[in-house]
Amino acid sequence: METPDPERLIVFDTTLRDGEQSPGISLNVAQKLEIARALEALGVDVIEAGFPAASPGDLQAVSAVASAVAGPAVCALARCHEGDIRAAEQALRTAARPRMHVFIATSPIHRRHKLKLTAAQVLQRARQGIRLALEACPDVQFSAEDATRTEPGFLAEVVTMAVESGVRTVNIPDTVGYTTPVEYAQTIESVCRALRSQPHAVISVHCHDDLGMAVANSLAGVAAGARQVECTINGIGERAGNAALEEIVMAVRTRHDRWPLRTGIESRRLTGISGLVSRHTGFTVPPNKAIVGANAFAHESGIHQHGVLGDTRTYEIIRAEEVGASTSLVLGKHSGRHAFENWLHGRGVTLQPRALESAFQVFKAEADRAGPVDDRRILAIARAAQAAGEWRVLDVRSVGAGKACRIELELQSRDGRVHRGCGAGTLPEAVAAAVSGASGVEIGLLTCAHELQSIGDGTQASARVEVRIVDTVRSGVAVAPSEAEALVHAIVDMLPAPSGRLEVTS
Repeated sequence: METPDPERLIVFDTTLRDGEQSPGISLNVAQKLEIARALEALGVDVIEAGFPAASPGDLQAVSAVASAVAGPAVCALARCHEGDIRAAEQALRTAARPRMHVFIATSPIHRRHKLKLTAAQVLQRARQGIRLALEACPDVQFSAEDATRTEPGFLAEVVTMAVESGVRTVNIPDTVGYTTPVEYAQTIESVCRALRSQPHAVISVHCHDDLGMAVANSLAGVAAGARQVECTINGIGERAGNAALEEIVMAVRTRHDRWPLRTGIESRRLTGISGLVSRHTGFTVPPNKAIVGANAFAHESGIHQHGVLGDTRTYEIIRAEEVGASTSLVLGKHSGRHAFENWLHGRGVTLQPRALESAFQVFKAEADRAGPVDDRRILAIARAAQAAGEWRVLDVRSVGAGKACRIELELQSRDGRVHRGCGAGTLPEAVAAAVSGASGVEIGLLTCAHELQSIGDGTQASARVEVRIVDTVRSGVAVAPSEAEALVHAIVDMLPAPSGRLEVTS
């Protein structure tokens, strides 16, 4: 057999097998084919397409993937049972590069309570299964299920038998996510010692995330000598999931000093395939998910934004473009002036220093009070700052409802003076009269194209109005704790200097 390249890390993707075993996921043949083709384009070395003996549908899906994929090896899982092996053989019949993956549990708890076999019987069944698999397929991989809870001596005996029987790859799975990085590295080192006379053998790692250490354990195993890593897109899989492919690949690429290995992965496709798997499985990617989460390259802190604007390397150890993503500066209550100004520039808005400061302060106040500020509202704030009047709402008090509303408010003009006004009638009429009285701008209320609605948990309201100033129509949007205040802000943001006429119209 050919000796594997010691500097090449083989990426074995099991999204379509172990990933699909996640409770709540059921992929049809068309979905599996689309994901398989995306995995082929991504550059994985092996696609574990399913467990043919599990159901006729799984056999059909593995067969379809085997026919559709030419680059990676297509792998089918089978227990060390003749029926499973025959089903896998049938499913792989059209594969350009077939691989059969046979397994049996080796730990005392599995031997005693699941298999009800002795260690000697497990060894014999493994030997028989491997023999049948090799008769059906030239490339066979063997897994000692629950290897990390197996006696080291027995584990060494089983994997040595497997390789001496003709198996090319032996997998040492942490099936229940029990081990730790130090322990797992010791286990892999022990297996490497047991197989030191078999240089053609590839040792594989397969880790689950029950204690949140799947990726760390996998990388510890790689550092200890494993040269195949089994993983899934987005880390989906049984219970808490598997090691995430995107995290392992980018860890090896980013920390080449720690793992001086290479993979065949086209990393710019990672974000895209993450989204594809999420859509087909219905499993949403958490925003804070490493590498492919929506916030992986997003920055809200003003200090971080300032650094990133100077050089993304200040707060990003991976270039977003490397994984098919982009850096984003998210405006929020933690954002600074540099990010606010940069955000506006990106949308073609340039403010003079005084107007920029005014807009920034209004934005910060709203972000503190109402949480995330809608993009349209930020632009409205900027437009208001550009306007000659530059009015600012200081206070809004409302009494009554329906046709008997009374509004009292205070506005501040650019020169710092405070102006007061009041109005009564329906809410739009009362707001129009109060704003008119405070600003000196005559507001002719023809019809008010406002939309008032509660948002979030009901403690916030939003208002949208169209404001006609002479022959120019502008849209005002505001979010505030009450409908009255939201409508006031939406109109005041559009106010011209204290002269002329403003119409709120449909």
